[in-house]
Amino acid sequence: MDASGSQVQAIRGDSDQSSVHRHQNVVVMRHGDRIDNFEPCWIKNAPRPWDPPLVEEGRVRAFCTGAKLRSDLGFPIHRVFVSPFVRCVETAVQVVTALGARETPSLDKYDTHKPLPVDPSKLKVSIEYGLCEMLNKEAIRGDVAPKDGNWGFNIPELEAMFPEGTVDRTVERVYKELPQWEESVRDARSRYANVFQALADKHPMENLLLVTHGEGVGASISSFLEGATVYEAEYCAYSELQRPIFCNDQSSTAGKFEVLTNLGQTGVSYSLAV
Repeated sequence: MDASGSQVQAIRGDSDQSSVHRHQNVVVMRHGDRIDNFEPCWIKNAPRPWDPPLVEEGRVRAFCTGAKLRSDLGFPIHRVFVSPFVRCVETAVQVVTALGARETPSLDKYDTHKPLPVDPSKLKVSIEYGLCEMLNKEAIRGDVAPKDGNWGFNIPELEAMFPEGTVDRTVERVYKELPQWEESVRDARSRYANVFQALADKHPMENLLLVTHGEGVGASISSFLEGATVYEAEYCAYSELQRPIFCNDQSSTAGKFEVLTNLGQTGVSYSLAV
């Protein structure tokens, strides 16, 4: 994809006479606190028991995480890609609000039901099926999953939740449809890694935020850091990946991703093989 001069300048890097060396940053984030883990009875009467929303604390946590990303990352987020599960969409709504707010986000002026005014030119959002939850009984109980295999995601309704002007419907999805039910854990982890790579390759001149599920955050560490085993990703935990981009007049090439996330600093805990 071609990038405007402003996008190119926004990504950190240095230059030499033969090529321009920049960095692409990819942040992979877990959703906030889901209601079924705090209200066990919710699931009994829920029309979509496989798709729990956030509790209020989860929305606040997501907003605060977005504000932290805005102040601490040291680079702008240009695009957000999000799993179609409502807990991820609700998380992304709060994060996008904090990242794109016209004024510095603050809890003093914050109401989860009355989002701050957002500048839609700052970043764009798209829903990506490949970032969805693991579709197996490890992540979703068999008695909760839809019996007819229809997960019932209403994409226009989900897109309407985001601040006006932020949704980009022109982006072609990596996964045109959801994965098949009962994918293995290994296959799900491979899916996440492939989607991370594909999204980055489609948008090499932009920094990305990918809002997904706990296993996805784990895969973002274990797939790009040799010997890493992730054993916890808290609500709204996130990892940061970075790779060099080498540009010349005709084309650009990318190096390998490096994991920049330090142990425990952003809610992700992992160990390294000795």
